[in-house]
Amino acid sequence: MLDVAAELISPDLTLLLPRTRTTNAVAGVDPRPNVRDSCSNSRKCCRSRGIGRDTVGGAVGIEFTLRDARRFEMEELSLATKSFSDKSLIGQGKFGEVYKGLLHDGMLVAIKKRPGPPSQEFVDEVRYLSSIQHRNLVSLLGYCQESDLQILVYEYIPNGSVSIHLYGAGQVSQEKLEFKHRLSIALGAAKGLAHLHSLSPRLIHKDFKTANVLVDENFIAKVADAGLRNFLGRFDYAGPSSQVAADEIFLAPEVSEFRRFSDKSDVYSFGVFLLELVSGQEARDLLSSDVNHNLVEWVHNLQDSGSISSIIDQRLGNSFTTEGMEEFLQLIVHCVNPSSERRPVMSYVVTELDRILEKEMSLTTIMGEGTPVVTLGSQLFRASK
Repeated sequence: MLDVAAELISPDLTLLLPRTRTTNAVAGVDPRPNVRDSCSNSRKCCRSRGIGRDTVGGAVGIEFTLRDARRFEMEELSLATKSFSDKSLIGQGKFGEVYKGLLHDGMLVAIKKRPGPPSQEFVDEVRYLSSIQHRNLVSLLGYCQESDLQILVYEYIPNGSVSIHLYGAGQVSQEKLEFKHRLSIALGAAKGLAHLHSLSPRLIHKDFKTANVLVDENFIAKVADAGLRNFLGRFDYAGPSSQVAADEIFLAPEVSEFRRFSDKSDVYSFGVFLLELVSGQEARDLLSSDVNHNLVEWVHNLQDSGSISSIIDQRLGNSFTTEGMEEFLQLIVHCVNPSSERRPVMSYVVTELDRILEKEMSLTTIMGEGTPVVTLGSQLFRASK
């Protein structure tokens, strides 16, 4: 049920391409073996695949058989960011400071920098992660290790994080993203995660959240920071403590309690992302009145009381169908199930989002003609568990 020719819709609905179908559950599955999901295993991966190794501070060895990570010089990155000036600083993440840079060839990049000694393990992990390519993943282009700094260089995504468009400060947060546009963003992000999980062994994101879903100039969603947690120790977090606390709500119960990451913990995080997509608010603000902070229980209580529609972003207006919204909310409930065994796999989530989006597109192409739409307080949302 996936769209192969055009995986995501454009916000300009006049540019929609005909949707074709395929029987594959996830488009763009990478069939390559010997993939590792930790720094310690990535060295073995490089050796087993015959990948040349760049010794720390030495010359570049044999090129990747697929796609090698570029080793940038500090001088080039310093020029690209005007000596890492405050004007080039665009954010602060768990890895460190994030700068916008312009390379000498005219390419815009995002540069993440933190203190750190030279490490072959760092190089190996960068090389592995940079080899993972997918339309819905932000590409890691290369690295630099000089002057006791560890630097990652990514492709630059111009429209920034989805979180800015949903609830960020300033004018951009007031933009109206119709339900079908939010669905297409969700579908793109789901495909990115599903691709990571399709690798063998699978790669777990471990830090999926709304802020890590970026949108390009065509509003195609790209998942950022895949595997970035592999560079960090358990308590190795840069950034303000308030942001770290805000991110905790995206963690599945088994991660919060036992630090047990899996593909299903990514699914839980994705469910929280879907909740923020439909509400236009941060999940922690939605749950501020719930002492248990149990997403499933909270959503079910809203359903039982007939007030589930209260979480729907007012800016959506009547841009969705009742059936489509109900199915979307049910998918959220499934994704954030407290039991990891009862959560769906990402390939199923992709299939469901694709189905809901296709139905929404066919029913709401001309809004208000022959299609029931939701009004807040609708009796149709008084569904039982």
